[in-house]
Amino acid sequence: MSNWHHSPLHVFVPGAAYMVTSGTLHKEHFFGSDEKLKILQETLFGEAKTLGWMLQSWAIFSNHYHFIAIAPDKGQALRVLIRRLHSKTAREINRLDATSGRQVWFQFWDTCLTYEKSYLARLKYVNYNPVHHGIVPLPEQYPYCSASWLMEAANAGYIRKLRSFRIDRLNVKDDF
Repeated sequence: MSNWHHSPLHVFVPGAAYMVTSGTLHKEHFFGSDEKLKILQETLFGEAKTLGWMLQSWAIFSNHYHFIAIAPDKGQALRVLIRRLHSKTAREINRLDATSGRQVWFQFWDTCLTYEKSYLARLKYVNYNPVHHGIVPLPEQYPYCSASWLMEAANAGYIRKLRSFRIDRLNVKDDF
C-alpha cells in the first residue's frame, strides 16, 4: 500500500490505542464559542460511546482537536468515528451560522500507539495542550479538556508518572 503524500495513511487495529488530531478547513475558528465547543465535545463523547471507543483524553479547541481512544475489539474503524463526528458537528455548526453546505473539517491524522511510553507521553501532551496553546496556565482550568477529569480520577502515583514524561520532542501535528 502506498502513502499518497496529500493524505495521511489510516490503518485500523482493533483494540489498539490511537491518538487523533483533526483541524478545520484553513484553520478557521468555526468552534469559537462555548456553545460550539460544547457541541463538538458532546458529539465526540456520544459517537465514541455509540461506536464502542473508550476515550482516554481529549482537548478541543476552536479550530482543532486531539484525543486518545482505545478502539473496540470488534466494531467500527476509526474512520467511521471521525466521519460521524465531523458530519454531525459540521451540520450543526453550519445550522447555527446559517451557512448550509460549508466545509468545516479538513482531514485527520492518527497514530496507533503500540508502546506504553509513547501512549503516556501523548496522554500528557493532549492534557497539556491548552497550556501549549497559551489558553490557560494549568491544563485542568480548561473546560474542553480531560485534564481536570484525569486529576480527579487517577491516583497520585499515575499522575506523577504521567508528569515525568517529556513531550517536547513528540512529532504531533499541532500548528493550529
